[in-house]
Parts: sequence; C-alpha cells; structure tokens
Amino acid sequence: MESLGNALVLLADPATLAAIVAGIVFGMIVGAMPGLGSVLAITIALPFTFGMDKVPSIALVLAIYCASVYGGSLSAILINTPGTPQSAATVLDGFPMTRQGKADLALGWATMASLIGGLFSAAVLIVAAPQLARFALRFGAIETFALIGMALTCIAGVSRGSMFKGLLAGVLGLFLATVGTDPMTGSVRFDFGIFELSGGFKLIPVVVGLFAFAEVFSRIAERRTELHDVTAAVGFKLAPLAEWLARWKTIVRSAVIGTFIGVLPGTGAATASFIAYSEAKRVGRFRERLGTGEPEGVVASETANNAVTGGALVPTLALGIPGDPVTAVMMSALIIQGIQPGVRLFVDNPDVMNAAFMALIVCNLLMFAVGALAAPIITRVLRMPESILLAMVLVLSVVGSYGVSGRMFDVMVSVVFGIVGYLFRICNVPTAPVVIGMVLGPIFEESLRQGLILTDGDFLAFFGPEHPIAMVLLVITVLIVVIPIWRHLRARSSGPSAQAGR
Repeated sequence: MESLGNALVLLADPATLAAIVAGIVFGMIVGAMPGLGSVLAITIALPFTFGMDKVPSIALVLAIYCASVYGGSLSAILINTPGTPQSAATVLDGFPMTRQGKADLALGWATMASLIGGLFSAAVLIVAAPQLARFALRFGAIETFALIGMALTCIAGVSRGSMFKGLLAGVLGLFLATVGTDPMTGSVRFDFGIFELSGGFKLIPVVVGLFAFAEVFSRIAERRTELHDVTAAVGFKLAPLAEWLARWKTIVRSAVIGTFIGVLPGTGAATASFIAYSEAKRVGRFRERLGTGEPEGVVASETANNAVTGGALVPTLALGIPGDPVTAVMMSALIIQGIQPGVRLFVDNPDVMNAAFMALIVCNLLMFAVGALAAPIITRVLRMPESILLAMVLVLSVVGSYGVSGRMFDVMVSVVFGIVGYLFRICNVPTAPVVIGMVLGPIFEESLRQGLILTDGDFLAFFGPEHPIAMVLLVITVLIVVIPIWRHLRARSSGPSAQAGR
C-alpha cells in the first residue's frame, strides 16, 4: 500500500499530468499524419525526456504511444488514408461509414473501442506481466508460423463474393512482401535491376496508394461528389448502449487478441488488427455486413490495435525484450532515465513502475476525452469543397509516402499502387487482401524458414508433440478452411435432393 501511495503522489505531480496531456495531443497529430507513426513521434519526443524526471518522462512516452496508435484511425475514417499501418483495417469499414454520413458515429466507435482496448491491456499488464512474459517465451518460430498461418485465413474472410480475385490479391501482397533483401541470407530478391527495390516495398506507400490515391483517382475519373454531399454529421457521437452490447463478444475477443499479439515479440499492432478483423468477419454477429460500413469492423480493428500497447510492454518491461521498433525506442527512454528493463525492474523500481501503470490508464482516459473534444474540429475537414479536400488528401499522401524514408521513389510507389487500386475497383478486386499479405508475409516467411532450420527441413515436425501450441493452431487453421467448404458442399448436395423430395 505504501508503494501504491507513493505512485499516486508521483502521478499527481503537475509535471506528470502536463506531460500526459502534451503527449496525447502530439501523438494524435502525428498518428493522423500518414507515414509518420508511433516510432517517429516517440523519437522526436525522446530528447525532451533528457531533462525530465523519471515518471514524467515515462508518462510522456506512454501518452505518445497510445495516442499515435489511436490517431491513425482519424485519417483512416475521414479521408480513407490510415495514418499508421495499425489502422489499415479500420479503413475497411470506417471510411464507408463516413461515405454514409456517419463520420461522427465512426469516430465515436473508434474512440470508445480504443479506450476499451487500452484499458483492457493496461489491466492485463498490471496483473499478469511476469506470467505472460514467461508464456511468450514458449512462442518460437514454429508457433509464430502457425499463428500467422491462421491469421492468413482472414484473406478468405474479406474476399467473400469474389473469392478467386481476393485470393489473387492476397498472393500479390505476399509476393510484394518478398521483394528486397532476404532476411535469412542477405541476398536481394525480385529487385528487377532497380536499386531502390533492394530495400523492398514499404507498407505505408503501398497502403496510401491503394486507399488514398485510388480514392482520389476514382473521384476524379467519375466526377463524384457524394462525400461532400452526405457528410453533414460533424462532431462526435456515441452509439446507444444497446448497439455496444450487441457487439460485446467482438469487443472482448479483439481486446484479448490485441493483448496476446502484443505480448509476442515481432508481431505488432497491424497484425493484431487484421487478425481481430478476420475473427469478426468469421464469427461476428454482423459479419455479413463487414466491409460496407459496419461498426463491428471498426470496433474489432481499433480495440485490437490499442490493446497491443499494453501487451507490447509486457516483454519489454518484464524481460527487457522489445517486441517492435516502438517498444525498442521506449526501452531506450527508460534506460536514459537509469531504469533497466528486465526481471528485476519491478523489484528495484516499484514506485516508478506503479506510477507508470497508473499513467497508462490515465493516458487512455484522457485520450478518449481529447478525442471527443477534438472531433468537431477534426470532422469539419469534411465540410470543405471536394476539390480542396481531394487536394489536401493528395498533399498528405505525398508527404506521408515521402516521410517514410525520405525517397521520391516511395511517392512513385504510392502513385503506381494508386493506379493499381483504381483498376482493382473497376474490376471489383478487393484491396484489403494485398495489405494483409504485406503485413503478415514477412513474419510468415521468416518464421517458416527458421522453423525448417530447427527441424532440419522436416515440415511435418511442425505438427509433432514437441510443439503442442503450434499443433493446436494448425488444427484450428485447417478447421477454419475445411468447415466452410464442407458446409457449402453439403448445402449443394442437399439442394437437389430437397427439390426432388417435393
């Protein structure tokens, strides 16, 4: 209790509260700017922590982390451009809601879902960090391969109605993920003699092209103005409680998925959001409406990607193992303050850690408040004349693509994939599978090859009793694929017999 009281005193320090508010505002702005993201936001703020005390500096970094993940949903919902890769799945239903004149509701769903996901993962972090960290160590290359293999089945989920085209788009995404340097051997693959391709395709330029540029090209080509005409709803609006209760299973499922994926090093929030979206597409109450502006899609994505924030801190704090570039930068902020993450962190710095945990909760609560208050200002962008709005989208897209690595080549990649995305729309090819393939492809390939090295090239050993977690995940994957096929064949076979019976 004494440690908890000391933590409350540290948290109530005006410097700590000011750091949280500043971090939330800054993180939301950077997160909403396509191509910038959490790593850049924290990196920019890192020098400011040098002269700060321990708790305010940690609170600042945590606030930026949470708010930047949420900020990506703002541009995803309003202008069809995910500010961060974590919000790529939010586009699938968030922007269609805006097109239907429900921008205020879409922001309400995303903001509340972000709050729920963040609080859930924070609670898990506080209660079960050491235990979850030990469990995460049991996930090796083979277990990760099985998990990502199960996640790839979501390509089929988002391709209903055009399964063949969706699978082809998914294969294209997987191929794009192989371009560049081989992670195992260091050799360059599929660069076609173009030096810039030796580093591979960056996710943000491709996503910006497929969604933002394609949307602009489509509107210019068809001379449509529906967005300006229908988006009269400005502000922030929460759906009735009954609507939330109707989707409570998706909320809980996505929070668990996001926290669990966050605990696993090397996966990330983009992976979590697509896995959660896949599960909503597979077993959600409103699964048939996903992709058409169904709030369940926004809830699944935003709950999961914000739940990753607390989960990702589990291996970082408890084991000293950063799971992704974001937590690696956050870990450096702790080390700068003389705090060494690892097994003795909670023993050596109990007051600071308890204050950090409470700061994470406060960050999520204030993020909701700031998001709700800023929504009327943010959504007024939709009242602009369409010509100005499209020009602004193009400018943000170009800046975001260029900002990834400071290369004009990435801007050209965005333009090319904008044309590809526009052609996909004409041919009714879903674009989401391309992004899913790019997000999951590198982890899938690397874990597969590492697993084959561990088993001396014996793929069947993946199913062996030495890897029970992988075996269970692979069995679930087979069932996910086989059961819908079996049901379809059964329905086809029973159809003629039922008619003959009549």
